[in-house]
Amino acid sequence: MNKNRQQLVTKAASAHRDSLRKNLQHRLEIARAQGNDALVRQLEAEASYLNLN
Repeated sequence: MNKNRQQLVTKAASAHRDSLRKNLQHRLEIARAQGNDALVRQLEAEASYLNLN
């Protein structure tokens, strides 16, 4: 039972991280399309901080 629970936690953490990465990528695409360089730098720093890049 404990091993099964650990697998679920690991899977949930992975899904959460993937969701964060996709959301950040989408926000970066929009910021770039709008020419918002300050926001692009901020989002790139966020990605670096979260080790998503």
